[in-house]
Amino acid sequence: MNKNNPVLQWTAAMALSGTIGAVVLESGAEAPAVAFARSLVGGLLLLVWSSARGWLRPWTLSRRDLLLAVLGGLFLVGNWVLLFASYSLSSIGVSTVVYHTQPLMLVGLAAAFLGEKMAKSQLVRALIAFGGVTLISLSAHGADGKPVRLEGIALALGAAALYAGASFVAKQLKHVRPHVLAAVQLVTGTIVLAPALLVTPLPADASGLLWLVLLGTVHTALMYVLMYASIGKLPTTTVALLSYVYPVVAVVVDVLAYGHRPTWPEGVGMLAVLAAALAPKRAPKPAPALERAVAARASGS
Repeated sequence: MNKNNPVLQWTAAMALSGTIGAVVLESGAEAPAVAFARSLVGGLLLLVWSSARGWLRPWTLSRRDLLLAVLGGLFLVGNWVLLFASYSLSSIGVSTVVYHTQPLMLVGLAAAFLGEKMAKSQLVRALIAFGGVTLISLSAHGADGKPVRLEGIALALGAAALYAGASFVAKQLKHVRPHVLAAVQLVTGTIVLAPALLVTPLPADASGLLWLVLLGTVHTALMYVLMYASIGKLPTTTVALLSYVYPVVAVVVDVLAYGHRPTWPEGVGMLAVLAAALAPKRAPKPAPALERAVAARASGS
């Protein structure tokens, strides 16, 4: 891939994000085991990458930075566990679209804890998005033709809330190189989730393990490198527009691979959520914190 083409890099990262749900389901593993494998493989590869680039020498994280990074890691892996669990209870497309309420939750956190003013337009967008979630909850059907389970919708919303928390923490660490921050968070996830393997073990078959290795290498380490290589080179409006690739690919995969057939009210609800949550803001030059929030939103799954 052309290293000088950030549009292709970001688009590729979003397309990979949209296929994560299929990889999770095909692995056949329970959500905690999947999140552990993703943290282990992705974290090791990002540590190797950061070390090779000289970003770990010297160690620049203060005690406060490290504690915040660990806290963000807890939010991050908790979000993965809930999101991965929601796939089988609703559908990949439904969970992914509902999950994209997270940027609006982040706006609420920033208003509550950082004193950032919430514009009326943001409040309207939040109401539209959650109206869309309600419409999806009442009308969506899974691959078996039965209504999706509300537990799946609730888990996706819980995942969005946790990732909004992770993004909120990341805003306090904008001085830390994102590759290093992600590596610390994934190492945290590996340690925290390791005991869960006693209850939800890794797949015993080679096929399931290969799917998890794919998730950690391609859909985590490579995806993060692509995102962080391109996010600083693109206008926020471009990033926001291309982020539509993520949920669109997820819905297409859900339809083609798993036979999900959205009803028209469900389709309206999906469009409402995406229009409200992913609508780009007009800004001549975005602040670094906003760029990081957009990147964090896109890399949540």
